[in-house]
Order: sequence, then structure tokens, then C-alpha cells
Amino acid sequence: MGDNIRKARLRRAYSAETVAQRAGITRKTYSRVEQGDPAVSLGVYARVLQAIGLENDIGLIAKDDELGRKLQDLKLETPKRAPRRAAAVVESENPPSGRQEPE
Repeated sequence: MGDNIRKARLRRAYSAETVAQRAGITRKTYSRVEQGDPAVSLGVYARVLQAIGLENDIGLIAKDDELGRKLQDLKLETPKRAPRRAAAVVESENPPSGRQEPE
């Protein structure tokens, strides 16, 4: 994410110092953002995105989680047999004739 922020800053021809000032953080903290330091808070990332005009993009972070959906699908269990309710529906469609079979 830090590399993408750096590329967006350079495309806009903003200096790192300018973005840091607009985000209200130090130049050193901004450098850690571009390096992808996990110790930087999510709030700082949000302020940096706002400073470079990408605040609406934060909603896209996990929008299409293809890997997550695949992992979820792997954990879905399929039933080993049909549910009992299906058998009850078949019996109600074919009610017993009233006579009993000899044992």
C-alpha cells in the first residue's frame, strides 16, 4: 500500500513534505507510510489518502476479496444426505391408503 501511495504522490507531482504537512504528520511518519511500516496507524493512512485526494479509495480496500471468497468456499460443507423434510413432503404427496400391509 505504501508503494501505491508513493506512486500516486509522484503522479500528482507533490513533494513528500507537502503531503506530510497536509496530512498533519511529520515527514518521518510519512516516510514510514511509503515504506509500508505496519506500526503506522490506519488513521494516518486515511489522512494521507485524503491529502493526496484518494479518500474515496479507502472504501475499496477489501471490496472484491477474491482470495477470501475462495477460502470461504473451501470451508463450506456439503450435506451427506438430503434433509428429512424432503421425505416428509414426498409422504404428504402420496398419503397411505388406509390399509395395513400384513406383517
